[in-house]
Amino acid sequence: MKIRYLAALAVTFCSSLSWAIEPFVVKDIRVDGIQRTEAGTVFSYLPVKVGDILDDEKAAAAIKALYATGFFKDVRLESDNGVLLVVVEERPAIAQINIVGGKEFEKGKLKDGLKQAGLTESRIFDRSLLERAEQELKQQYISRGRYAVKITTTTTPLERNRVAINFDIDEGEVAKIRKINIVGNKAFKEKELLSQLVLRTPGLLTWFTKDDQYSKQKLGGDLESLRSYYLNRGYLELSIDSTQVSITPDMQDIYITINITEGANYTVSEIKLAGEMLLPETELRKLIKLAPGEVFAREKLTESVKLITDRLGNDGYAFANVNAAPEIDKEKRQVGFTFFIDPGRRVYVRRINITGNERTRDEVIRREMRQFEGGWYSTAKIAQSKLRVDRLNFFNAVNLETPAVPGVTDQVDINVDVKEKPTGAVMFGAGYAQQQGLILTASVAQDNIFGSGKNVALNVSTGQINKVYSLSFTDPYFTKNGVSAGFDIYSRYLNTTHLLGVGAFNTATTGAGVRFGIPVNENDTISFGVGAEQTDIKNVGSVKRNQDFVDTFGKVTLNLPVTLSWARDGRDSAIWTTSGTTHRVFLEAGVPGGDLQYYKASYALKWFYPISKDFTLMLHGEAGTGNGYNGQPLAFFKNFFAGGNTSVRGYYISSLGPRDDKGRSLGGNQRVVGSAELMFPLPGMKNDRSVRLSAFLDGGTVFGPGGDPAFRTNEGMRYSTGVAAMWISPMGPLKVSLAEPLNDQPGDRLQVFQFQFGQTF
Repeated sequence: MKIRYLAALAVTFCSSLSWAIEPFVVKDIRVDGIQRTEAGTVFSYLPVKVGDILDDEKAAAAIKALYATGFFKDVRLESDNGVLLVVVEERPAIAQINIVGGKEFEKGKLKDGLKQAGLTESRIFDRSLLERAEQELKQQYISRGRYAVKITTTTTPLERNRVAINFDIDEGEVAKIRKINIVGNKAFKEKELLSQLVLRTPGLLTWFTKDDQYSKQKLGGDLESLRSYYLNRGYLELSIDSTQVSITPDMQDIYITINITEGANYTVSEIKLAGEMLLPETELRKLIKLAPGEVFAREKLTESVKLITDRLGNDGYAFANVNAAPEIDKEKRQVGFTFFIDPGRRVYVRRINITGNERTRDEVIRREMRQFEGGWYSTAKIAQSKLRVDRLNFFNAVNLETPAVPGVTDQVDINVDVKEKPTGAVMFGAGYAQQQGLILTASVAQDNIFGSGKNVALNVSTGQINKVYSLSFTDPYFTKNGVSAGFDIYSRYLNTTHLLGVGAFNTATTGAGVRFGIPVNENDTISFGVGAEQTDIKNVGSVKRNQDFVDTFGKVTLNLPVTLSWARDGRDSAIWTTSGTTHRVFLEAGVPGGDLQYYKASYALKWFYPISKDFTLMLHGEAGTGNGYNGQPLAFFKNFFAGGNTSVRGYYISSLGPRDDKGRSLGGNQRVVGSAELMFPLPGMKNDRSVRLSAFLDGGTVFGPGGDPAFRTNEGMRYSTGVAAMWISPMGPLKVSLAEPLNDQPGDRLQVFQFQFGQTF
């Protein structure tokens, strides 16, 4: 096509110059043949002006310049008594682009792709661009596994020198991987090796994950995973000799063959240290995870280098270089390593630069930094700084970089770049919760009011069981050393009449309180608070225990609660946790001066352990106890309850534990619950941290006074198992579970499907 075009251009060019026998002075210039192009546009590109002498060289330059604009498919120069006549034939303009048959992609995205290739409506039509656009569309479909795609393009002339371009797309079927062969494996079974790959043959979920569709990028990642699998098991000389990817003539089936040579299995012979060792050798050796006599593992070698580098970084050596040089003995099948340590120069931080915070004040971010300006560089302090800024929950992303200061060798800057997210919300809405029926909500909240890092929230929530009206304020840095302070004013209405099988009562509580939090270290906080609340018991129903309480204390009680708690948060992330623990000890007591004298104490533990890159095991346990003192009982509306999607799933909310003679749950003064949960991302959405699935085993119950069940018909632990999903939706967190009770007893109230949307007080 290009050769024919150039030939035609040459012929046109030569014929256009055939008239130019003698040079002449251009007295005037006229343009003929233009329909859409302005004459001024032609003059602006024409390198010939009135008064110039036109010769063969200038005529050739003029024709070349006009062709180069791309506006014209033919250009001729003619003369008439000193007048230069420029005769042009315009290329047609693209009037419309039609796409027929494209279902894999949205039409708008396909047109955007054509636009990037230079083909869009109102532009000059160029057949070479059309061919390039056609190839670009084919590549898009091939990337989705549609190798049999056929694209037919037609151009239809329209009036006023315009054309319509039609793309008729026959997408064909998606090609699937039918077989993956690994040749040369001896130490491991092919099934075991295939499990390390992302690419696979069609299965139960591949319609969603698309892992049964070939991708060059995925194959490259799989080959590296295969290499790592062998290197972490001592096969130091593993070689991936070749990979063959073939497709059947009908473009439907793909076959992949991976040829490998395993080589020998190596053990570690010795570990040596060399270079400038600023730290004691005994301390450095503790950081090396490889040990003589063990099978070589590359991941342990990489971790050892990182640990030594980070340790030197904690002392200010930001550019430390640690290299592990191998010494291979092929006869003995052993490998030794010498760790060469070059700490470089010790550096300090010159300046901390913060960018991206349009609303949040610099001081809100700076007070979370544990690396200070003018201090020695510390890897640990920089990592802790990033974690603390993350935990503010004001930003979608936090990135820290430590570039060297130009012109000096002992200074670095810390560049903190944040991407802010909305921290305020004004919401009016209605919803339906499984236990509470219709819920009407209205709230105004700002976690970062005026960019100060302070929190204020006004909440109104109505439901059949709970109604809450509250105003809260928290200053996380009431003092410069991080002591927080806040207050709460609230009015709560509780009506258990709509809780199936629960002893009915109706209370209205109005109160206020102040609270303080004292940070002990980076992860531990001690909090305490004092308050006053009045509870008006509207209805006690027919439950004798509740009636006895009202007869003794009356329907209106004044309580002076004092709270004390200790919390430790050692998680690696507050949103997508994969490792670490949380501890919480909580004590609440009604002190003399009020009508109620009681105590409630609880301890909760969560432990997260990463089983693999995608799977995390979470163990949760909680125990609580409470009672009255000075001869008083524990008020019935202060009892513990269990059952439901926040404790033992599969059982109705608050249905476990003691019951009265009519089978109604009474709650108790002791509670034990626990769960084991295996959490993993939604297949095909591993990078989406808004959705997480889990399989769980729950257990728990509530006991009456003295630790004995109130009635033998309901004594003992209850267990359940099932699956759950959590979605942090734009409207709030949504939790859904399907549970199967394992040891339910007669009289237990079961509920297989449970959900929770958002949170209420």
